[in-house]
Amino acid sequence: MYSIQLGISHAIGGLAPKPERDILMQDFKTIESVDHYFQGSRQTPNAHRYSNFRFESFAPMAFRYFRNYFGIDPHDFVLSLCNQPLRELSNPGASGSIFYVSADDEFIIKSVQHKEGEFLKKLLPGYNMNLNQNPCTLLPKFFGFYSYICNSKTVRMVVMNNLLPSSIKLHEKYDLKGSTYKRKASDMERSKKVPTFKDLDFLELHPDGIMLEPETYAALIKTIQRDCRVLESFKIMDYSLLLAIHNVDLAATEEAERGLNKLAKDERNVTENAGIRRITKPNQNSSTSRRRLVAHSTALESIQMKYDADVVTENIPSGGVPARNAKGERLLVFLGIIDILQNYRLEKKLEHTLKALIHDGDTVSVHRPDFYSQRFENFMANQVFRKVSSS
Repeated sequence: MYSIQLGISHAIGGLAPKPERDILMQDFKTIESVDHYFQGSRQTPNAHRYSNFRFESFAPMAFRYFRNYFGIDPHDFVLSLCNQPLRELSNPGASGSIFYVSADDEFIIKSVQHKEGEFLKKLLPGYNMNLNQNPCTLLPKFFGFYSYICNSKTVRMVVMNNLLPSSIKLHEKYDLKGSTYKRKASDMERSKKVPTFKDLDFLELHPDGIMLEPETYAALIKTIQRDCRVLESFKIMDYSLLLAIHNVDLAATEEAERGLNKLAKDERNVTENAGIRRITKPNQNSSTSRRRLVAHSTALESIQMKYDADVVTENIPSGGVPARNAKGERLLVFLGIIDILQNYRLEKKLEHTLKALIHDGDTVSVHRPDFYSQRFENFMANQVFRKVSSS
């Protein structure tokens, strides 16, 4: 982890002397490689206490353009990723990827397989075109693509926007594909504090879906449809909608209960300490008051909706989509499309064919891109999200 931080810091710093300009086609194919020796060198004068390693930066000029496009200052980017230790996240999926999140919650570093990395390289020119045509999107925002090589070990990784805030409690989390074949969280997953549920779990827990205001519903579904058209054009499939729910009313009840417990505890302490009071100052460095580093990155900005301040309280960060469940409880929904680096190649065609021989081919997650995108759209528009009647 620390070697990766060192590599990223040096890679971003090395771009500073280079003048900013438009992206050229050759920029998408450029690879910059730097050897980091523990005793330092002319190229990397700072010594370090880790094993010697090589750090590669793919398409550095292109990714600098993307970061500038999203308003990310280079100094802030390095400070966010490299100034404090990263937090490692558990991975609920089957890919075996390693996830790190920056201390300020802004960025995710995810390891990718070799074939996913190669596909991302091919995707970059089209990704650039889509960004310029469609800045508000639920698709991942890619801010860097790197490779860490030490002895015989190679770790390829992408830096992306972090969809889920850690400054508030997320009461539910789902990975949704629009598929029903084996789309249920395992017992091991369910034992976690905040498990990542799947499609069948969602249908069981939210049979009436999540209620959105008509304008919000229309904007969200339009964004999903537009993003699916883009993914289909690149023959991408097996992606998911990551959906996290903060229940505003439940959180208020939990806060009130904590307040009562704290009051009772404080009263006991006052009695025991003969009236001695301790006054704690509010945390002024809360992440809810910190300026966000990435523009166009929240769920609301992604679907081109204005922020509805009426649905939240002062301790909740902006950016969640206001919604309600079937009970009428107020929700904030955080969402984005993830895992877009699966291309429908020969092995995926074979996987679908084999599964279709045993199960209903239309229900399995692996499918041809056009069918996959249509099923994904229909599931989100008809079963996950519902439009509140205007009566």
